[in-house]
Parts: sequence; structure tokens; C-alpha cells
Amino acid sequence: MTAVLIYGFTIGDFAGEGGQLAVLPWGIVSLVDLYTGFTLFSMWIIYREKSLPAAILWTIAMLTLGFFAGSLYTFIALLILSYLCGTWRLVQLRAPSVEEFRNGAPAPWSGQRRGF
Repeated sequence: MTAVLIYGFTIGDFAGEGGQLAVLPWGIVSLVDLYTGFTLFSMWIIYREKSLPAAILWTIAMLTLGFFAGSLYTFIALLILSYLCGTWRLVQLRAPSVEEFRNGAPAPWSGQRRGF
């Protein structure tokens, strides 16, 4: 995807070729579909981000790099979510950590409160 974006930005002429695309019926459908996806995904980014500058930067990246930036944003969000869910599950185990189990530590165990 990165190679195709670089190719399009360096070799292509969006002003000239975009005009041809906007005349064709399927070109119009494709552009409406593309920018609807950009808009909805950018709205999700703005809703989710706590920092306004970060939301603005991610939205600009989304509009310039397309779903390459959207994929990167989703990947980072999933990494954070999996870490938070993993930490929550460790706390919910209500069992000793490996070190506490080996040492025979009595309850209440505190190993799960440290995270990964």
C-alpha cells in the first residue's frame, strides 16, 4: 500500500486524472464511497481521541494517506485494548502469580496488580 501511495503521489496527476474520474458514473460512486469511509472513520478517531491535536493529526493522516493511516490507527488501538483486557483478566484470576505460587505465599496475592 505504501508503494502504491508513493507511486500515485509521484507519477500521477490528481488534478488532471481526478477530473476524468469525476465524469464517469462509477468514478463518482467510488469517490463518494471513499470519502464517506474517510469521513466516518475520521469521526470515530475524533470521538475516540482524548487529545484534540492528536485527533487532528490522525484525521489529516487519514485524508492524505487513506486507509493506510486508518489501518495503523486501528492496529495501535487493538494493541492498547488487548493490553487493557489482559491486565483486567489477570486481576480477575484471583490466583497467585508464578512467583507467589512457587514461594507458597498466602492470600491475598498481589502479583496480578503489577500488569505484564
